Amino acid sequence: MSVECYAQRLLNPFRGVMHTIRYASAEAVTLDGVHWDIYVSNDTLLEGLTVNRWTQITDIRYGSWSPEKGLKRGPLYPSDDFMRMEEMGAMVYEHLTRVHRQLPFALKDHYELWLLDVARQPLALLVSVIAESAIALDHAVEWRAGYTAAEHFSSAVMQELDAVTEPAADYLTRYINRCAGSTPLAQWFRRTPEGGTGLACIGSAPALEGRHLDAHAFPSLLLAGHGHDAAHGRLIADFHAWQAPWLLSLAQLDRATRQRLERHAREQALSLEKHYRLYPAIIDRNGINAALVEAVMRRSQSTIESKPDNTMSTFYIELHPSPGGDRSI
Repeated sequence: MSVECYAQRLLNPFRGVMHTIRYASAEAVTLDGVHWDIYVSNDTLLEGLTVNRWTQITDIRYGSWSPEKGLKRGPLYPSDDFMRMEEMGAMVYEHLTRVHRQLPFALKDHYELWLLDVARQPLALLVSVIAESAIALDHAVEWRAGYTAAEHFSSAVMQELDAVTEPAADYLTRYINRCAGSTPLAQWFRRTPEGGTGLACIGSAPALEGRHLDAHAFPSLLLAGHGHDAAHGRLIADFHAWQAPWLLSLAQLDRATRQRLERHAREQALSLEKHYRLYPAIIDRNGINAALVEAVMRRSQSTIESKPDNTMSTFYIELHPSPGGDRSI
């Protein structure tokens, strides 16, 4: 059995790319290219069971690792299979120390579920999976801007749309789903660089299965920015600009798009700093470096301003062990 290294997008809404090093039932994952979490699971518990996507076994936290701090082991759970899980975790950890500088890994989630517009063309990417066997038809046919956008995304266009009384993210969510029509439809595609082959649909549209769409039919920024009136087009462009620090982690961007996103990302220095190690290309290296310097200065200033009162009694300081088993992102 070999060690796999791959990336997968976090979707609906898009919020970055998770990179994974996997061996058997152990894996190390990172969202920023620096901090890695390593998990193992006892896959022998699945023996003799009918396995589907709802079948789960508990993950055990082998540890966390970063180049600066090294390996911090998680709690130990002695069991009959403890040594086997230890060996799998050690295999992933050793491989991690050798290949962590080779990021970003190639995307492996080539099966994509797209919300379709009223013309039955890809409108927004909802879900992606690595294997065809993971395709499911019980996903909600609804795109979401997300909770983070509800708190932090804004657009001057909202005044023109006479919608200043609600968060821009809520309005955008409603608008995109309205673009899917009164009976929304989603379709799975098997993607290649040349385009995509239509697979099963969520909703009744058997005639769409087996169709082929060229690559340009799939929005490169995962949410279609064309086919809208001027105001809504600018709203979507503003949303893409806000998402720039995450979108730059996508590989299939043309030079002009990447350059534009880099300009927008520099306006969000702290977010850019978290994700830039996972960018497959950088065009304006000087501009990105300037934003990274700004991020360091802002974090330093924030640390100074939030420095606790040293007169506080030391009994109040607690040790918080890393959470075990929770891989929600």
